[in-house]
Amino acid sequence: MFFGHSPALWAQFPQLVPGVLVATGIHADAEPCLQPWYARARERLSRGPESELAEVSAWRRAFAQMDFKPTQYRSAGEALLRRFRRENELPRLHPLIDLCNALSLAYALPVAAFDLSGVDGELEVRHAVGGEEHTAWSGEVERAEPGEVIFVDAANHAHARRWTFRQSRRSTVSAGTRDVLLVAEGLHPTAAHDVSTLLDDLARSIEALWGAPAERAVLSAGAPRLELRP
Repeated sequence: MFFGHSPALWAQFPQLVPGVLVATGIHADAEPCLQPWYARARERLSRGPESELAEVSAWRRAFAQMDFKPTQYRSAGEALLRRFRRENELPRLHPLIDLCNALSLAYALPVAAFDLSGVDGELEVRHAVGGEEHTAWSGEVERAEPGEVIFVDAANHAHARRWTFRQSRRSTVSAGTRDVLLVAEGLHPTAAHDVSTLLDDLARSIEALWGAPAERAVLSAGAPRLELRP
């Protein structure tokens, strides 16, 4: 098994910085500390709208580059910040998802969590050929459009569509989840520092709640894959 981005995606977005972490032994009986991350997000939002944050602006430019309207298809980080600005809280879903969402708010970056039991073999971020299956939250099976960026496995299941816009129900973290792949991605000028720091904070929090992460890495065009031990 491996996780990585395709050469074509690196060529299109050479500024990409992906951080990857694998955690095992996850369970739902945990209580993450979220308020410090919420406080950081509130402080950042107090200085202006989320659309003006460098992290969000970079994702908006990427979506425009892929011919998606940035105000129609928002990165997961921006979508969370918009909701948080309106409601001042986020719903509690699962301790790991709550933690990832809180860090996503604090860093204004998308943080995805995939239940590895729902992933068939490798997971690659690449341009869709077209027709890859995506299971929506409703259970409806969608088909990826040619050229859109997807997270796709060996069985041609698209676990996320339009890059960081919508995750598949197939690999959603649930009460029965035990092994997870976490991915944070940045495109802004200080992404190398910010993604690495986010990964450090995420690893420390996971270790305190569930034990030390099994594997972690910050990927690059020169080292584009993380091998996942079975």
